[in-house]
Order: sequence, then structure tokens, then C-alpha cells
Amino acid sequence: MTALFADRMFLPHGWAHRVRLQLDDAGIIERIDTNAEPGDARHLPGPTVPGMVNVHSHAFQRLIAGFTDIAEDPDDSFWSWREAMYRAALALDADDFETVCRHVYVEMLRAGYTTVGEFHYVHHQPDGTPHDHSAELALRAVAAAADTGIGMALLPVLYGHSGFGGQDPTTGQRRFINDVDDYLSLHAAAAEAAHDHATITTGVAFHSLRAVTGEEMTEVLAALPDHLPVHIHVAEQQREVEDCVAWSGRRPVAWLLDHMPVDERWCLIHATHLHDVEIDALARHRPVIGLCPVTEANLGDGIARAIDLNHRGLGLAIGSDSHVSVDPVEELRWLEYGQRLISGRRNRMTGPHSTAVGEHLYHTAAEAGARAIGQPVGRIEVGGRADLVVLDDRDVQLADCPDRHRLNRWLFATDERAIRQVRVAGRTVVDDGHHHDQERAAAAFHDVCRRLLYT
Repeated sequence: MTALFADRMFLPHGWAHRVRLQLDDAGIIERIDTNAEPGDARHLPGPTVPGMVNVHSHAFQRLIAGFTDIAEDPDDSFWSWREAMYRAALALDADDFETVCRHVYVEMLRAGYTTVGEFHYVHHQPDGTPHDHSAELALRAVAAAADTGIGMALLPVLYGHSGFGGQDPTTGQRRFINDVDDYLSLHAAAAEAAHDHATITTGVAFHSLRAVTGEEMTEVLAALPDHLPVHIHVAEQQREVEDCVAWSGRRPVAWLLDHMPVDERWCLIHATHLHDVEIDALARHRPVIGLCPVTEANLGDGIARAIDLNHRGLGLAIGSDSHVSVDPVEELRWLEYGQRLISGRRNRMTGPHSTAVGEHLYHTAAEAGARAIGQPVGRIEVGGRADLVVLDDRDVQLADCPDRHRLNRWLFATDERAIRQVRVAGRTVVDDGHHHDQERAAAAFHDVCRRLLYT
């Protein structure tokens, strides 16, 4: 049994003072007392908020972050970036893959992400043949998460085609491709590996409507437990929307809602290009919308209609996706700032319970992220896992800051990472801004970059 005490803690109803948490041996919160005495509790050294969920990660893409930003093609777009991503995926061996995962998970923890949804679609050897163990690379991602201490929802991805209607895959996609039977075998192996770790679970992922058919999705959903979270890329790019209309006569989100049992356990990643009727339909089905504002900006995807989605009560989670940034502060800033730019007004992302933009953004993203990955995180509450981020109020922007402004100051005014401590299931994984494995993980990552990119 462990007790933790914070002078200030962000609970579901807002900031509370002198908060004492009682945890069980698994790091689950059994009791919360406010205006309490610390007793024998361990003191948390600053204002404490729930850990953030990174709902959408392709860990291997951290390798090429900042390495595709030279203007060699006047028509450079998502689609030309994708070719560079394919080349990176083909270059990594299993050890390299695990090295990149470990480094980016350390970065996530230091930035305040305590759980990651790993949307994992690099399955095979570089020549496209399966590994001896079909889930080898999924197991490497699990090992990296377990070693670093981050919580994970491993989301093995079904990826079978290169375009709508079941088009044959390209050679650049050869490491990703499985049929339904092979996917189900891979998923079973990944779930078995995750079962050994209390903070690691699994879910279901379909790459996109251009990479799977409706029949394949239906077959997978029928074969797997119906409580698992389901993730899919949808309507990320305008060309994707146009191609879907040419194939089916329907826009991607409309087609998905018409043909699949989309409900609150689904997470639609990006959903950038929406019509009003699609937003109305989403509000009825109530999936989580997984937004990745920094990646969406980097790739030129467009700006999601977050104001409209927020006003309709849809949960908006965040993900670092391609990891051009590994920082929830930057994702939340861009989520708000993008809406300011397209509306010409300020303070867009608020809700019925808070007019403080930072509070609403953080609370909504953490809770929606938790629902999207199916884990008891995102809120500091009885029955939840004690995933905690302790802010560094030695930072001049946060020192003595009134409660109402504290998250706004953190998200919109701090120039450096203002995180002092991070805990996952009550266990310290970052202390005084430092992760125990950060130097080793960074050195190994540098070696991969040097061998694969710098020579």
C-alpha cells in the first residue's frame, strides 16, 4: 500500500488542495481525501495533474522527424512524405525498431505522456517475409514500453491494400501486409505478450478504408472480443476523400458510419475533412476523435473542425503520430491555435464546466484518450490508475500561480518543459525531469540515425 500527497491536485471537478491518495499494490487509487493531512504519504513536489494519453503513435517514424523538410519537389505533400516514410520502414531491423521505440517512449514520459496507443503496422522483415515469430516487432514495442515504464495500448494494424476497393499493395508496403487469418494470429500473440504487463493492453486497428475492405473489417470484428477499442485513420487527406467518393459515392466518414458498428469504443484518427452532416452523424455515434495537430500541420493535412466537434460533445484526444514533436503541450497549443487561425477569434476550445481554455483542453484530451485506449487513466479518481504528472512550480510562470490560470500558464506560457516528476501506476518513472534510461536510449537512437540516415 502506498499513499501520495500533493498540496494541489487537478481532480475531475477541478483543483483541490491538500490531497491524499491511497493506492493499492497495483497502483490503483483506492481512496482520495481532500484538505487532508499527509501522514506517512510520499509528498509530490508540485501541482499534480492526470497523466496525458498519447492516443496515436507510429514510434518508428521518430527516426525521420525533421529529415523530410527540404524542398526538393514543388508539389511536396503527404503523399511524397509517405514515400520517405516507406523507405525508413524498410531500413529498420528488429533491434533498430526496438531502439527507436525505447527512445521515443522515454521522450513521451519526460513530456508528460503516461500511456501510448501504439498504432503498429510494421510487421514483417524488410523483404516482406514474416519473422519466425509473427508478432516479433509487436513484442519489441511491448518490451520497449515495459522497460521504460510507459503504459501502452498496443494496436496491431490490419493493412492489406494500397487503395479503395482492395487494390494490390505496393512493394513499399511489403512489411505491413497481412490477410485476416494472419492478422488474427498476430493479434493473439500480441495480446498474450501484453497479458504479462499490468499497464499494457491491446486493441484493434484498421489502417484506413483504402487499406482494408469492409468485408475484412467485419470478419476481424466478429472474431475478436467486442470490448476492445477500435482505431482507424479516416479522412486525413483531401485526396483520400476524393478517392473514396470515386470508389463508393460516399465520403470516408459517411461510409464508415453507414457500414461499421461505430460507437464509443471507436477512435477515428484525424477526421480532418468533414461536412456538417458527418459531424451530426458522429455526434449520434459518439466515437473519440484522435487529433494530431502538429503532424497534421507538418504533413499539410489541413485543420480539423475541432470547434464544431467540441460543441457537439465529442471527445477529442491527442496523439503525436509521426513524432515531429513529442510534447502534449505543443499538441494542445496547436489544437487551440489552429481554431483561432481559421475563426479569427480567441479562446475557442472551452466547455460547459470551464472557460479556462487550458483546463478544458487538458481535461478533455486526457479523458477522451483514456476512453480511446480502454484503460482506467486520464482522471485522478477512485478506481483509476495513479498516472500522475507533477508540474515544476519552480518555473517562474508557475510559481504561486492561482489555480484558475495554472494550466493556461503551463500550456501557453512556459518556454521549457515544466515537468518535475512523472508516475505510472504510482511508480516514479521521471524524477526531477530525468528518466533513468534517457542517456542510454538516446545514445542507441543516435547510433541508428547515424547508420541509417547520416551516411
